[in-house]
Amino acid sequence: MPSSNSKRTRAKNNVDWGDAHRRLTPQVSVLVGPENGAYPSGNSLLIQGTEESALIDPSVTVVAKGGAPCGVDIIVNSHAHEDHVAGNGLFANARVHIHNDDLPAVQSIDGLMAVYGFTGEVESNFRSTVVEEFSFEPRPDAEGFGDGHVFDLGGGVEINAVHLPGHTRGHSGFVIDNVCFLSDIDLTGFGPYYGDTWSDLEQFDESLTKAREIEADWYVTFHHKGVIEGRPLFLELIDKYHAVINDRHQRMLDFLAVPRSLDEMASHRFVYRPKVTVPYVPMVERRVAEMHVDRMLRRGEASEVESGMYMSAA
Repeated sequence: MPSSNSKRTRAKNNVDWGDAHRRLTPQVSVLVGPENGAYPSGNSLLIQGTEESALIDPSVTVVAKGGAPCGVDIIVNSHAHEDHVAGNGLFANARVHIHNDDLPAVQSIDGLMAVYGFTGEVESNFRSTVVEEFSFEPRPDAEGFGDGHVFDLGGGVEINAVHLPGHTRGHSGFVIDNVCFLSDIDLTGFGPYYGDTWSDLEQFDESLTKAREIEADWYVTFHHKGVIEGRPLFLELIDKYHAVINDRHQRMLDFLAVPRSLDEMASHRFVYRPKVTVPYVPMVERRVAEMHVDRMLRRGEASEVESGMYMSAA
């Protein structure tokens, strides 16, 4: 059922997006968000077959404009984060699909909040944010899919799902002929984000190796980079992006030249710059530090020298 704050509006068809409607192929186009899809907006992918049309990740800009350049029969969410599911409630008559592992997070707001793992006042405030600023509306009717699922839109137009977990449990990319939608494998200098409860460092590492093997002419990220033309540029960007994981890991090992606790690592900031003051940063930093320390312990790169204190083996 729609959330209590719902305006209960319905999506409009044939909305004029102007230059922000960028067509890559006759069937696939990008609805480009402000500043090339900078958060809180993003770049949504519109796919038109002969029988149905699908919209991947309806952004807050799609909500603000009230719809898409054509009718939308299917909404596909790449994963369950507030900015990727913003338009789920707007397209009330469309079927909603998301990977099975993220399905509970679009069916209820409690399910969505479980993704992040926030607590206390941070959780309470963010719960209000996802409703008021991201128009979150539960879709208990949403259906799950798995790796390799094919959405057939008619006329030979197919959306092929590729499970790329790590950012969330169900995070997925999509391949439509010669276009690959990478979602939040956004190829930025910030690097991979795996700071939520439903995130996983090892899975993200493996997913980047898997994503690198996808051959396409066009690669699209939900944020920042937007449309990337050509495989050579994509390979250059994904290799630099992937390298951020090892860079973070090495910086943490260097920091553990003397015994440190996870809280000390979180305070040092290995993900966010010191000037970033959003309330959830300490939780994210601690979870990321914990994942990297677990990796160090498994590899024999560090040890727990006393309870809760870690030091690099070097």
